[in-house]
Amino acid sequence: MPDKTLVCSDCNTQFTFTEGEQDFFNQKGFTPPTRCAECRRRRKAEKMAGGGGGYGGDRGGSRNW
Repeated sequence: MPDKTLVCSDCNTQFTFTEGEQDFFNQKGFTPPTRCAECRRRRKAEKMAGGGGGYGGDRGGSRNW
């Protein structure tokens, strides 16, 4: 299977999804990436810093119990 050129869903730049990466993703049952390596790194760093989640925490509003 030849390399594929994909477009990042965040920054719209083209990136190469190599044959080796495709094999790895297929073996693991992963779907192809939608973000380039730089945007994946940035997103991971934001999650690690607590900047993007939606998990837990205060959702606003008041509780009167």
